[in-house]
Amino acid sequence: MKKHLSKKRVVFATIVAVALAIASGVAYAYFTATGAGSGNATVGSPTNIVLTPTFTGTLYPGGTPVSVSILVKNNGAGAQHVGTITASIATDAGHSGCTTAIGGFSMADVTVNKTLTASPSAGDSTTVTGSLVMADTGVNQDLCQGATPKLSLTSN
Repeated sequence: MKKHLSKKRVVFATIVAVALAIASGVAYAYFTATGAGSGNATVGSPTNIVLTPTFTGTLYPGGTPVSVSILVKNNGAGAQHVGTITASIATDAGHSGCTTAIGGFSMADVTVNKTLTASPSAGDSTTVTGSLVMADTGVNQDLCQGATPKLSLTSN
């Protein structure tokens, strides 16, 4: 019976040793090596901001300025900052004699100073207000009667 117990002890000891070896991890031999790699990312480009003016009122020489509501919209996929809106003014072809100097048309820059978030589906927007004026230039402004001043708006 003693021999039988010894075999059990040897088997048990072997099982315990194997279990401990597995639990503590098995040592592997390995080489160390360096690695290298590279990749490229793509940076998007801005999409033009859309500027849509709406006018309230009628211009007269030396009269009350006309309110210009400007919808500023970002249809781009990235956030874009709009600082200032500048207007250049021309008249319609039917009133070519009505120059900006004769008509006295002017509009001060409009400050937006806002970052519009990325919103390609709906477009983030804001509305700002400016004033279009027709100054009394001191000369006959009849050539401007019925003219349609056209604003060309740009933003930075």
